[in-house]
Amino acid sequence: MPVITESEKIQGVLKVEFRKFGDERGAFQETFRSEWFPHVDWSKIQMNRSDSAPNVLRGLHYHFKQLDYWYVQDGVIRVGLADLRPSSPTFKAVDSFDMGGEGNDFGLLIPIGVGHGFCTLTEVTHTYLVNNYYDSNDEFGVAWDDPDLGVDWGVADPILSPRDINNPRLKDVPADIMPK
Repeated sequence: MPVITESEKIQGVLKVEFRKFGDERGAFQETFRSEWFPHVDWSKIQMNRSDSAPNVLRGLHYHFKQLDYWYVQDGVIRVGLADLRPSSPTFKAVDSFDMGGEGNDFGLLIPIGVGHGFCTLTEVTHTYLVNNYYDSNDEFGVAWDDPDLGVDWGVADPILSPRDINNPRLKDVPADIMPK
């Protein structure tokens, strides 16, 4: 069983530190089991893969119908998180940290309503499980550089998609598309 800890900054964000078994042939580790998260309905699981060049920033994104479970297979990302749930005791709390590479090999469970994104520090292969099938009507975003949130991405001029360039600041997100 891995060690699972809740973020000290954002309620419900869980970090999964894997147990690794190795010998002269290499190493083995489990990176996901649904039983690690008994509070999550995994009946509609979907796995996605994202490959990115260095300095690509994706986010901040959030959903109403799915949570994410991330694992960086190759490379290093800087994770950016922001609690966008007005009912949460950690509303507007932010966190950023590196994931992937030596010493940062763990899984990350991101609950519904927590804004999430990443900036690639190297070339990256990033896989993520979601607990609902893709729905284009469940894609929302907040500006990656919103000064009211102040996520520390560690970059000044990232490569962004048109969607992420045009994400609104949190204060400009209509109430009906804010997480609960």
